[in-house]
Amino acid sequence: MREIRAGALVFRRCQRAQCPLEADAAAQEILGVDVATQVHKEKEHVLSLDSIRGIAAVTVVVHHVIRMPTFLAAFSTPPWIECSYFRAGGFLVDLFFVLSGMVMSMSYVQSDFGGFSLRDFMVRRFARIYPLHLVMLIALLLFRLLRIGLVTLGVIVAVPAAFEVNNAYSFVLNVFLLQSLGFLDYLNWNAPSWSISVEFYTYLVFGLVVLGAQRLGSLRWLYVSAAVLSVASWLALAVWIGREEIGAQYDFGILRCFTSFFLGVLTVKAVSYVPRTIGPAVKGAIQFAAFLVALVNVCFIEAWPWISYLTPLTFAVFLGSLLAFPDAAVVPRVLVTKPLVWVGKRSYSIYMVHAFVILLAEYGLRAFGHRPIAWLESIYPGLPATLNLFVLIAVVLVASDFTYRWVELSGGKLVRRWFEGNRFSATAPATNST
Repeated sequence: MREIRAGALVFRRCQRAQCPLEADAAAQEILGVDVATQVHKEKEHVLSLDSIRGIAAVTVVVHHVIRMPTFLAAFSTPPWIECSYFRAGGFLVDLFFVLSGMVMSMSYVQSDFGGFSLRDFMVRRFARIYPLHLVMLIALLLFRLLRIGLVTLGVIVAVPAAFEVNNAYSFVLNVFLLQSLGFLDYLNWNAPSWSISVEFYTYLVFGLVVLGAQRLGSLRWLYVSAAVLSVASWLALAVWIGREEIGAQYDFGILRCFTSFFLGVLTVKAVSYVPRTIGPAVKGAIQFAAFLVALVNVCFIEAWPWISYLTPLTFAVFLGSLLAFPDAAVVPRVLVTKPLVWVGKRSYSIYMVHAFVILLAEYGLRAFGHRPIAWLESIYPGLPATLNLFVLIAVVLVASDFTYRWVELSGGKLVRRWFEGNRFSATAPATNST
């Protein structure tokens, strides 16, 4: 018992220093586990999951480009890589939710359950997502003000929209991450941020569940709560709301997030029951089969929209196989290659930046005119649409590298320091300033 308590203490100390791998190594060293092997495996787990997140983010970018009405009207032939997978690529948001639940479970349930602090958890989550959300919101506001100014001066001519979605009310809701909790019936400003809105408040619910389980001293209570939230949300979407597909966003997106996020929490628990005696060939076969099932699931959504209700489960099985079999022969080794790891680390920036880049490209396309597009189309059908797609992806990757370094990382540090400074000020004794 003393060894376990010592391990938990090391976990808490190192997590405060933001070194989860060192925490894992230190605790396992105390418990007499092979440190080098476990740290290596943990690193593979994280890299593989990061890479999957990056692939999903790029898929969402491609999905939005090939489905954008402006581009559909401008290009007579679609991009060469257009297929059912990319046309249904928006459903990979559910993969983000599942993956987020898994990561939160590994970080705050599996490793440091006894030392969980709701305040510290929400500060870290806020610092992780809010700086980039706010920067992109301000960028879109400045762009809108510039556009209004140019229209007023007569520099450009714009047909007013029938219903203006980027208004002051929706802006305020975005500031407080409330834009997708039923207060609006449309997407607005940085449209992909709808998922950030529902995920932030899902973090809060998760934190309360973990805190309750900690107070009760029962992990079983946590997993039962996760199962109830996941199943009840899925049934509400499938039966009560009863839409053709699971793609709720601005209205019932929180239920969609609950379904997948808490399924991710349960996936981590399920992985702990996977036998460790399975042979390498069987591991690889199971993992590859899980990947194919998830891929086919996405590809068939266009033909059978109802199959989208299965995506959280197929994503959970595939991601769980990566967690259970990090030493399989093919999939994990591909996922830890440097280009995929690089994209994976910038996945959040890719997701949050791409809508603004697409918006700029739409205006650029209108200024460019139809004649160059027709000329490229005459050279080879689909060439202009394909060039547009790959140029946009390249610009998104460059922009996301900048925002990753200077907004995600730097902004996150500033937010954490601000909260830590406020906590210190609140607890420090009063001093005479005169």
